Amino acid sequence: MLSRNSLAVCAILCLGLAVSRAQANNLATDLQKGAVELTSAGPLAFAPEGILLVSDPMAAKVYAVDTGDAAGNPESATVDIKDVRGKIASLLGTETQDVQVRDMTVNPRSGNVYLSVTRGAGPDAHTVILLVKNNELSEFSLDNVPHAVATLPNPPDRNAQRRGRSLRAQTITDMAYIEGRVYIAGLSNEEFASKLRSIPFPFQSTDAGASVEVFHGAHGGLETHSPIMTFAEYTIGQEPHVLAAYTCTPLVKIPVADLKPGAKVRGTTVAELGNRNRPLDMFVYEQGGKNYILMANSSRGVMKIDTSEVADIEAITERVFDNGTAGLSYETIEDLQGIMQLDRLNESQAVVLAQADDGSEDLRTIELP
Repeated sequence: MLSRNSLAVCAILCLGLAVSRAQANNLATDLQKGAVELTSAGPLAFAPEGILLVSDPMAAKVYAVDTGDAAGNPESATVDIKDVRGKIASLLGTETQDVQVRDMTVNPRSGNVYLSVTRGAGPDAHTVILLVKNNELSEFSLDNVPHAVATLPNPPDRNAQRRGRSLRAQTITDMAYIEGRVYIAGLSNEEFASKLRSIPFPFQSTDAGASVEVFHGAHGGLETHSPIMTFAEYTIGQEPHVLAAYTCTPLVKIPVADLKPGAKVRGTTVAELGNRNRPLDMFVYEQGGKNYILMANSSRGVMKIDTSEVADIEAITERVFDNGTAGLSYETIEDLQGIMQLDRLNESQAVVLAQADDGSEDLRTIELP
């Protein structure tokens, strides 16, 4: 039988656990209502409880917005919109050629889809967030929404370029919510430019982030200036990791525990997927008791990458010649052509933004390969 003191301790611990769970299930508590004014369209991601993470790379800011979209059934959701850019143009009162879909994400609580969209180009471009619900498009208003904002330190100069690309536009290249923190990939203005920042949610503070160095198999050397283009969380031996893909196309594993403010981290290159290619989007899923990465690429199609050996595979530390590949094995999914964006919808399906033969873009549901 427990003593009174033991019972009291148990009661306190149980109360603390209940409070922690309540706080974990109410991430919107510290969000304040107000207008979110975007200057550029960047990556999107979801935190729990229907909180949408919206990035503004040119302003070097990330917003956490309570969408109020926290209920639904992703297992029964389906998406099928032909010529989605044309329909967006009609909604926004502009021409199709003036519309660009910068990113897409699926709310895992509801199965609804959110799009980061620009209308126009240059300094006159206008950024909007669109909602796809029941195959209907509508603008998600940012005029008076509960939100929090994180401003990233040390972004690249607004006029800085590398190989004709704006470095400021790569301040934020991808992001994800992992175990109470928001992880943000991109560039800084520092010599060791490639960053992976870890910010406590809901943005109590921001820091300079960790600098990430990788061995680039196609280039045969260490890389510190190219940003992570897309990444996903993956647990290896009960420890959370980031699996990150770079242009030309190394795939790297990075322990989350190493991503401390100011740290210089060297990721482990576990695959070289071929040069002259840019990874566009990726996520991890389980099928038949095994885990896979599904990755869309600019010139190498959609890859299904087997992660079975990711924990123990020998790191790539020497150049991979002749446009070759090395490391983790993969197959190219020939049925998936023109995929520009993808995100997981449920246990067996994903949503993709795909370019058709005529140049139009469709938003549709696919079965996981």
